[in-house]
Amino acid sequence: MVRKKRMPKSQKNSWGDERKAALPRRLSGLKVWQLVMLLIVIVGGGVLFMGSMAGWFDSKKAVIDEEMFCETGCDKYLVDIDAASYEELVKEKKSFILLIDQNGCDTADRVRGFISDYAKEYGVKVYRMMFSDMKETALHDKVKYYPSVVLVSKGSPMAWLKADENNDSDKYNNYETFREWVDSNIEYGEKSLN
Repeated sequence: MVRKKRMPKSQKNSWGDERKAALPRRLSGLKVWQLVMLLIVIVGGGVLFMGSMAGWFDSKKAVIDEEMFCETGCDKYLVDIDAASYEELVKEKKSFILLIDQNGCDTADRVRGFISDYAKEYGVKVYRMMFSDMKETALHDKVKYYPSVVLVSKGSPMAWLKADENNDSDKYNNYETFREWVDSNIEYGEKSLN
């Protein structure tokens, strides 16, 4: 019969078993918080590396497509489209600004004025789709009310104003706040005229 050597009490952990003795000598001297921090650094580094390789941390701004800029000034900054045209732009992975509009609404008239001023200021065309047409698109799952401005990046809606939320109400009532919101979500690259 082989007798198992008993460890002195000073080497036993709080549970009374002898698992601590199985750790390599270098790790046995580390405190629990040091091991946790080491694990966080290793896992965090792996996530950052994998994220950068997968493009998780790319710019969250839409880069407007070149053909959306008016070379010598647009005769019409708001370009009306229907559901089929929108779906074609999405299929082609285009990046653009879309106004969801409806006639006969004071707020929609104000936002239409804001987006027209913005388009003229930046020399960029903006697509305009009626809310009734939008209901025929996948965008209807995201945008529930009109008016709204949707920023589409590579065929995917990435940001939009929500008419039913208090957080966005200032953007519906003040051009400067509206412009700041659009600017914070869009990059124009080298093609911008302004």
